[in-house]
Amino acid sequence: MAGGHPRPAAGGGRAVTNDRKTQLAENLARVEECISAACARAGRPRDEVTLIVVTKTYPASDVRLLAELGVRQVAENRDQEAAPKAAECADLPLTWHFVGQLQTNKVRSVAGYAGIVQSVDRVRLVTALSKEAVRAGRELGCLIQVALDAEAGERGERGGVAPDGVGALAEAIAGAEGLRLDGVMTVAPLVGPYAGRELAAFERLMEISSDLRAGHPAATMVSAGMSADLEEAVAAGATHVRVGTAVLGVRPRLR
Repeated sequence: MAGGHPRPAAGGGRAVTNDRKTQLAENLARVEECISAACARAGRPRDEVTLIVVTKTYPASDVRLLAELGVRQVAENRDQEAAPKAAECADLPLTWHFVGQLQTNKVRSVAGYAGIVQSVDRVRLVTALSKEAVRAGRELGCLIQVALDAEAGERGERGGVAPDGVGALAEAIAGAEGLRLDGVMTVAPLVGPYAGRELAAFERLMEISSDLRAGHPAATMVSAGMSADLEEAVAAGATHVRVGTAVLGVRPRLR
């Protein structure tokens, strides 16, 4: 659905920038059509679903172009890449989402730029996020990452807390200074009972969200679905989809 980086065009940097902006605009339009069609099939208003563009491995110049095209929500999964990129784009009206597995030694940095941490999966991380949010004088939104491939009490291969651990983690976040419990997130499992069953996985996440909202009514955010499975996520009821490749192109391999 998307191409890679454009080849340099004749005429210098401005032509390259214009080519890239055109490419991003076309890709965004295709993603918008996909989300709109999925909403229509599900009988949902289009404004119920927010697009988050995952900008990992792409430069700050692309983030700037996306902002010019109306994107307001962007995501990163590695602090060493995200921190300088967020600093370079600090003048833009963006909300940065951190979506990767987060080590406690990176929390101070992430708390400085992220508006929402989508990968909260353990109480120790909650404690660290709370400390740094207070130190920075900020409120951090938190999503509980749910590992649908996890056995009870075990961590999933992509991080996350097992479904039966969501309640306790929610209480920890809700009671932590500087943090705001916003909802839940998952990545479609590659193994376990939901492997290859993205719609069923996201429907299970919606059940977990419903249980969570019974005790925490404001925790309405459900982040699910990426480029390959955003339609299933919308069908299940996701409020936010995380799309990278379909907007920015196939990522270069990390060295």
